[in-house]
Amino acid sequence: MNGTMRKDPEMKTYIGVKIVKASPMTVSQARNNHGVVVKFDGDINSDGYLVCYPPDYSYKSWCPKAIFEEANRPTTDMTFGHAIEAAKKGDKIARRKWNGKDMFVVYMSGMKLPPFNSQEPGKKVNDRTAKIIGEDQPLDSQPYFAMFNAQKEWIPGWVASQSDMLDDDWYIVE
Repeated sequence: MNGTMRKDPEMKTYIGVKIVKASPMTVSQARNNHGVVVKFDGDINSDGYLVCYPPDYSYKSWCPKAIFEEANRPTTDMTFGHAIEAAKKGDKIARRKWNGKDMFVVYMSGMKLPPFNSQEPGKKVNDRTAKIIGEDQPLDSQPYFAMFNAQKEWIPGWVASQSDMLDDDWYIVE
């Protein structure tokens, strides 16, 4: 096919973002040591990666090195876009260039709570929030990012700077 993909009216274009676990490995190693069924017509000693997929990493495949490395990067050198995706999946994210120690950002999902004076069982608007929005008002909080800073304080509504958005030094905090 000389590097071009034929146009198929049934095919749609997708972009994928998932966090996988991978290990450098030849086709032969993936087949023999990990029981991965690899359909590959090339040299069985070709370099590539054994790839394990979420949620439980039990589904495994093998991918040629060039294809894997074009589509994936270590979670220690992510773009801001990849970092946002990781945060939305529940990971803490940070930049290597930040001065403060132990700083990170988290994604806070939206939240809806019934009014403070509601008789409904379960969580509801607390008295501090009710003083601001009113005791009869439900809370409809939209998603946002929060930062845990070097002074060990939470900063809700954190906003990225231009350098935060354009640098590729984001990583997942373990």
